[in-house]
Amino acid sequence: MIVKTPAELADKLKAGERLLGLDLGEKTIGLALSDVMRMIATPLVTLERTKFSADAQALITVIEKNAVGGLVIGLPLNMNGTEGPSAQSARAFARNFEGKRPMPMLFWDERLSTTAVTRTLLDADMSRSRRKDVVDKMAASFILQGVLDAMRRTS
Repeated sequence: MIVKTPAELADKLKAGERLLGLDLGEKTIGLALSDVMRMIATPLVTLERTKFSADAQALITVIEKNAVGGLVIGLPLNMNGTEGPSAQSARAFARNFEGKRPMPMLFWDERLSTTAVTRTLLDADMSRSRRKDVVDKMAASFILQGVLDAMRRTS
C-alpha cells in the first residue's frame, strides 16, 4: 500500500518494526536500514539488479531477516519536480513488489541524494573504486534519514 506522508507511514508500523530505504538504480539497488526506534538510517548493502523476481526475493529476505515493516523508496524526480522515466520505473517497481510482499511504502524525493553523498565521500578522500562500492547504499541511507527526520518533526 502506497502512503503519502511520513506520518501516515509511521501510523502503519508496529512498535519495533524497522524501515528499509531503497535507492533504485538501473544496475543496483542501494539499501539502508533504520534502527528499531526509527531514529538513524544505516547503509546496509548494495544489490546487483537482475530480474525483478530475483530482486524482489532478495528484498524479501532482507525484510524478513530485519523485521522491516515498511519501505521508503527514493523517487528520482527531475529538477523541476516532474516525473520522468526513472520515477515511473520506481513506481512500477513498487506496484510489482506490492504483489509479492504487501506492506506500506512511501516515495521520497531523492533529488541530489547521490550528489550529496558523492560530495561527502570526496571530502573524505575516498577512492573512485571505493565510492562506486558504497554510493548507492549511502544514497539509500540519505533518503531514509530524510523520512526519519520528517517523522520526528510530525510526531
